[in-house]
Amino acid sequence: MFTGIIESMGRVESIEKEGANVHFSLSCDFTEELKIDQSLAHNGVCLTVVAINNDIYTVTAIDETLKRTNLGAWRVGDHVNLERCMPMNGRLDGHIVQGHVDTMATCKNIKNLDGSWEFIFSYDTDDITVEKGSITVNGTSLTIVSSEEKCFSVHVIPYTFNNTVFKFMKEGDTVNIEFDIIGKYVAKLLNRKKEI
Repeated sequence: MFTGIIESMGRVESIEKEGANVHFSLSCDFTEELKIDQSLAHNGVCLTVVAINNDIYTVTAIDETLKRTNLGAWRVGDHVNLERCMPMNGRLDGHIVQGHVDTMATCKNIKNLDGSWEFIFSYDTDDITVEKGSITVNGTSLTIVSSEEKCFSVHVIPYTFNNTVFKFMKEGDTVNIEFDIIGKYVAKLLNRKKEI
């Protein structure tokens, strides 16, 4: 389990395809603290560390992960939001995040609000968002400012902007979205009751 509070940014150092899988090797400022078989969220995608070589570690994305996320668009030199799983005695500073991406969204607009930034995203699924609810964008826990059908906006404070991949984001970029787990369960239960 994760919280959506980004710990650091990693840098993609190499990409190697093997059949339908892709091995990504990255560097970050806490590589020496990682261990093989550890879960680590990359732009909100939970991946397992499979190798460590000095200050570079490797994770593998299978075909299902590549289809559901923006990992297939990564290039050498790209920066990635990183978060290690939450320790059981830690604070839940963001919200409950599984590291299981639901869909991708497209950044439609970025506006500098002279103290924060507004990002507007659109997506194609039937999932819903709610104003002041939680959402995870590229692994970052954020509060939804406005919610419309298949579209929502978030505001990003300067600290988050400067310490995550938001500072590199452009209109038209694709991001990973994980909707709030509690909202997903409620929606599923309501849909089941309608079917009965």
